[in-house]
Amino acid sequence: MSGRSAGRGPWARLVVALAAVGALVAGAAVWSTLTGEDDRCAADELLVAPCGAWWGAYIPYDEDSSLTRPVYAFEKKIGRKLDLVYTYHDMSGSKADGELLTPDERELGRDRLLMLAWESTVWTEKHHAGWTERQLGWKNIASGRYDASVIDPQALRVKEYGKRVFFAFDQEADFRIEEGAGTPEEYVAAYRHVRERFDELGVTNVVWVWTVSGYLGNAGLMKALYPGDAYVDWIGMDQYNYYLCHKSPDWLDFDRSQRPGYDWLRKNISDDKPIMLSEFSTAPDPKDPRRQRDWYTAIPGVAPTLPRVRAYVHWNRAVPGPGCDLTVDAGPGLDGYRIAGRDPYFRQDVPGRG
Repeated sequence: MSGRSAGRGPWARLVVALAAVGALVAGAAVWSTLTGEDDRCAADELLVAPCGAWWGAYIPYDEDSSLTRPVYAFEKKIGRKLDLVYTYHDMSGSKADGELLTPDERELGRDRLLMLAWESTVWTEKHHAGWTERQLGWKNIASGRYDASVIDPQALRVKEYGKRVFFAFDQEADFRIEEGAGTPEEYVAAYRHVRERFDELGVTNVVWVWTVSGYLGNAGLMKALYPGDAYVDWIGMDQYNYYLCHKSPDWLDFDRSQRPGYDWLRKNISDDKPIMLSEFSTAPDPKDPRRQRDWYTAIPGVAPTLPRVRAYVHWNRAVPGPGCDLTVDAGPGLDGYRIAGRDPYFRQDVPGRG
């Protein structure tokens, strides 16, 4: 020890000690910022990331009924790991589609968030390959007819999983009415019944997402379908730039495709609940392929102006009809989507990811 400090009294030593502690705290704050481990940006119990938004996708199963392989292949193409993987299930109880949290989902959920969409239907073909199904009926769900055989066993599977998951019951309900699912009142009763069954069984690791199309031609229906604030944690909407896929001559850039539904939901449903773009994509413009790339590269600039949107989930599957390849598996669409996903706004710390 040098003589320069030997003669200092206890107050001086306390000042030095406090200064050292302050330096350590400041250093830890700088380190956490550099490494992305900032508690201010940690997701809350409803899986809201306050400093940005989750970057996710729906990826279909491959021909061998694997979900992990196509997800890993997609992530390799886009140059990053997805924050959120969106999957769909029917109520058949089959191992292929009717069991929530399959082995593949559990593997993916180790370091990604999962969004489970549960339809009150039985699909005609495995993985909904032909888009045909049999409706079970919302009034039958609400009556408890399927509690013992379907709802309770699947709820207990979610409970056993333990980790928090996003969960949507009958997404795009405003388009299911014309398919024979039931009335808005029956949907509200069914949704509430499913949530109440989960609550009664002690399933506390579910974040409830109410998902509608966001199509303003269905504004009255969407309003009538809302189960109520006490039953909903997030609001989801599925809006696209379909362009020639639906024979529309009007090209909607990302902002024009999403903002009208976003504004309507905030004004008419809830102005404070987080919003998920639970499906979004654009069809290509065959005359100008660059438009598809630009559609995606615009997302990071638009995102902060839609501050309640906290999850962006790409629909990466072609739908029936000419010009309806909504994927970003190759070409300008992939380039644009890859660029958008690199933005810091979509680089949030995923709970459980090491």
